[in-house]
Amino acid sequence: MRLLRSSLSADDARRKIHDLVHALFRNIPSGVGSIRKDLRLAPKELSKVLEQGAKWTLEHGYGSEGDAEHMEAQGCIPGADPGCVSSRALERGKAQLGTLGSGNHFVEVGYVEEVFDQKAASAMSLYKDQMTVLVHTGSRGLGHQVCDDYIKVMLEASRKHGIELPDPQLCCAPVDSKEGERYLAAMACAANFAFVNRQMITHWVRETFEQVLQLGPRDLGLNLVYDVCHNMAKMETHEVQGKKKRLCVHRKGATRAFPPGHPEIPLDYQNVGQPVLIPGDMGRCSYVLVGTDQGYEETFGSACHGAGRLMSRHQAIKAGKGRAIARELEDQGIIVKGASRATLVEEIPDAYKDVNDVVNVVHGAGISKKVVRLKPIGVIKG
Repeated sequence: MRLLRSSLSADDARRKIHDLVHALFRNIPSGVGSIRKDLRLAPKELSKVLEQGAKWTLEHGYGSEGDAEHMEAQGCIPGADPGCVSSRALERGKAQLGTLGSGNHFVEVGYVEEVFDQKAASAMSLYKDQMTVLVHTGSRGLGHQVCDDYIKVMLEASRKHGIELPDPQLCCAPVDSKEGERYLAAMACAANFAFVNRQMITHWVRETFEQVLQLGPRDLGLNLVYDVCHNMAKMETHEVQGKKKRLCVHRKGATRAFPPGHPEIPLDYQNVGQPVLIPGDMGRCSYVLVGTDQGYEETFGSACHGAGRLMSRHQAIKAGKGRAIARELEDQGIIVKGASRATLVEEIPDAYKDVNDVVNVVHGAGISKKVVRLKPIGVIKG
């Protein structure tokens, strides 16, 4: 998940929102199996992507100064080894950089509807009625295949290491085992692929805004606020019962939320904490929060990464039967374009918990602190 701010207002975006949404949809391939025909990487180049992450994009002209500084781990998870990624995963990923994919992945043009914490908002250069862009996508078919491949490996490892499983989907291996080490190396490759994917989509977003609004990069000011992972296992040092310990922190359905002063967050956020991005649904809103000391102690520096579904996709399709979802959202002032009608129906706002309720719980529990609320104007969905 990543957030871009801009030098434009909500009204600037509204005036051209139909053109922007259609151009974004045209320039960023979306949907199941989406690929870029103009960008197919040779095996050696794809290996560099998996090892280098965001550094690769910046060296190839797909970024601007300061982007990597505002990514978790500077856009590269260490320990990546392409040799631990199957040929099938590499084949699936070679033409998918710069693509959105399907499901709940999206690019959302919105604006800052409300500011809750002026100090933190100022540190991120966010202000009321400012146009923003959220990008949610990951490692596409490559990451999915890595997961599929290693589920088989972990099922065998669980038996080998005598680990009793309450459910086969909880298959696992010791972190320092051969299987554990190979999985972490492959997962780092997938995460680095995801950093590159989001960075390249950011490049297409910037180009699209320049084309539609006829403005240069300086006037647009589409700068990266932050890019943060979710569904990751990372080696981190935390305090446990008064002692510093090296732990493997697995954030499934969660995202990192480090507090003020933590050495792994950008210098400009040191006094306020790491930005935490919690998206809602395409009909309501999303939030920017910051990590807290309390959250660091109680959750190993973690927060939820989204509102979470209320309905399965099958239930959503039943609930959306006969409804004109795009028209419903346009009546609310939100222009939406999806790869198919089925995508929009699966992602109807009713299918998700109200993110306002979820974020109020996170904020009230002290896990993270509200900074701003973002309201959508236009959305493209995979």
